[in-house]
Amino acid sequence: MEARYPSGTDGDPDAVPGIAPEAESDPDASSFTLEVDGELFVVHVVKAPATNYTDTDYTWLSGPNKGYGFGVGGPPNPSLEDHRERILEFLAGVDPSTGYLEEH
Repeated sequence: MEARYPSGTDGDPDAVPGIAPEAESDPDASSFTLEVDGELFVVHVVKAPATNYTDTDYTWLSGPNKGYGFGVGGPPNPSLEDHRERILEFLAGVDPSTGYLEEH
């Protein structure tokens, strides 16, 4: 099977994985990579419009399930320690046999 884009082309040969360009240009958004207990996450923080809150998405790069992660809403400007604590809580709830959060 040959992968093709809907347009029938092979896509951009110079494209690289990462954050969508429109997300990078958003002045209310920031992304960075964070390692916690040997696990790697992309942290994407977006200031919610017209509020004093942020939405944060955490994508588990080193996890067994591509694109898996979690999201959190909360006060503005979470610290690195806030991000680490959130990730540690997430990792504590992951079932090691599936790589997904345990169902309760």
